[in-house]
Amino acid sequence: MGAIHLSIAFQPEWFDVLQAPFMRNAFIGGSMVALAAGLIGYFVIVRGNAFAAHALAHIGFPGATLAVLLGVSVTGGLLVFTLGGALAIGVLGKKASEREIATGTVLAFATALGVLFASLATTGSTTVTNVLFGNLLAIAPDQLVLFGGLTAAMMIALGIVFRPLLFASIDPQVAEAKGLPVRLLGIVFMVLLAFAITMSVQVVGTLLLFGLVVTPSATALMITQRPSRVIMLGTALSLASVWTGLVLAAMFNLPPSFFIISIATAAWLITMFATRRRRRARPMAHHGHGDHQT
Repeated sequence: MGAIHLSIAFQPEWFDVLQAPFMRNAFIGGSMVALAAGLIGYFVIVRGNAFAAHALAHIGFPGATLAVLLGVSVTGGLLVFTLGGALAIGVLGKKASEREIATGTVLAFATALGVLFASLATTGSTTVTNVLFGNLLAIAPDQLVLFGGLTAAMMIALGIVFRPLLFASIDPQVAEAKGLPVRLLGIVFMVLLAFAITMSVQVVGTLLLFGLVVTPSATALMITQRPSRVIMLGTALSLASVWTGLVLAAMFNLPPSFFIISIATAAWLITMFATRRRRRARPMAHHGHGDHQT
């Protein structure tokens, strides 16, 4: 049997690496992605759209492979396909059951297209690998401009629809009874999710995306139930994961996506065990209070 060689070693010049232009782009782009993920992550959880978030990343994959075939922007290809998938899911699925069927159907068709485009592509295998696993270190200045525009659009849109979207996410039946356009709000949310997914793929890829878009917000939700605090804390955790992941990647010359997801997962596990007693006591306290009332 051949020997297995592991090339993991501390890089003494890591601080110089952090000051390189490509690292500066990585920090700027990663920060915008973390902000976008933190803004949308809470709504993904309360709306029960974790499957849709995961699916949209894979729906974007054929867009990337088609972009490689046509020789155009991979990020643009991702955006077109994730946006198209988001609109299809939002229009076709109003109820949760309808949404899951629509998501699965669109995902299956997109995956079939991805297989077709990948088989036709004779070049660009590195680009396709980056889409699957992410490559934050390869982010280009023109991508930073696009990321800045998408992040600004998300912040403005969420600032406008935050309250009605929150109401429609927590209690859609009552929201609809009060005259709120629940389906339209759902479509707006899916479009914003598509923006966040498009950016996040560059950081952690389609296969690891769940750990950046959902996990930090799920961690924050175990600490506090207030939506604004969950969003702020989830964003802070996303930023900490990205920044620390980039530093560790420079120190050990390993993919930043591995460190980013590992840090987010570790924070989730630690928080889950640390808050387990409190989360168990909460329903018991409510039950005790009800007994006292009777």
